[in-house]
Amino acid sequence: MLDFRGRLILMVLLSALVAASVVTMAVDGTRSEVDDGDLPWFTGLILDVAVPVQKVLSAPIDFAEEIWVNYVDLLHVREENAVLRARVAALDDEKLQLQEALVESGRLHHIAQLRESFEIPMLPSALVGVDATPWFRSALVDRGQVHGVRAGMPLISEQGLVGLVRATSSRAARGMLLLDRQSAIDGSAQRSRTRGIVRGLGNDRLEFSFVARGNDVAVGDLIMTSGLGGVYPKGLRIGTVREVHEPGADFMQTALLEPAVDFGRLEQVFVMLRRGPTMELLYGSQDGDLASFDSADEPSS
Repeated sequence: MLDFRGRLILMVLLSALVAASVVTMAVDGTRSEVDDGDLPWFTGLILDVAVPVQKVLSAPIDFAEEIWVNYVDLLHVREENAVLRARVAALDDEKLQLQEALVESGRLHHIAQLRESFEIPMLPSALVGVDATPWFRSALVDRGQVHGVRAGMPLISEQGLVGLVRATSSRAARGMLLLDRQSAIDGSAQRSRTRGIVRGLGNDRLEFSFVARGNDVAVGDLIMTSGLGGVYPKGLRIGTVREVHEPGADFMQTALLEPAVDFGRLEQVFVMLRRGPTMELLYGSQDGDLASFDSADEPSS
């Protein structure tokens, strides 16, 4: 820190500078407005000294002003970023809704084509529970007897055959998926018309058993319901051949199928509101024995 002598010298210099500035302003006030010549030497000297002093004195003020302006600008930028983020989130929601609408419209288009092909009323139903074990593959849907659903009615999606309704209550139904080991469907190859039986394996694959006669079934063939057996209408997609095994001693040959329906992503099914002759004889007027289902309860999946 400056000692007393130094502070005294600094105060004298500042006082002299202020006095000189006052004298200079007084002299300038007496100068003519049109007198644009050079300043007197003492006025110029004071001006030369005052400029750097003014810069030093105004530097903190300028710095504070710059910080304040930048801070205010930063607040505005943050507000704009928040608005933009909200807008982006809203646009993402709209995009998802449009994508869902496109998916749904595609499903409805396929179902409309199925209705025209089979001339059978179809009831949309949501999948509310799935039982996926090595022994049973079943699903619970939110439509039942009050909606016209009866045991023995086929379950389909826009991709193909899903399974069969096995039991109903007033407002729910349990269906056996075609992946179930108890599932057996009369099918035929679309290309060669070779008939056989499609059985569930309890996993994500199906087995097609048929009488071996040359290369009647090949990898890539589409297997569809034959319409025989009195359970399912003809022409529903079951699956695609992925492997063909060698025939056994009894001339029976098997093929491994990939289901047409992606059961891992299945969300909605359609109940075909008509039972085939076999199912009509089997179930008659029985509605199944599924326990009553309250739509407010959430089943385990």
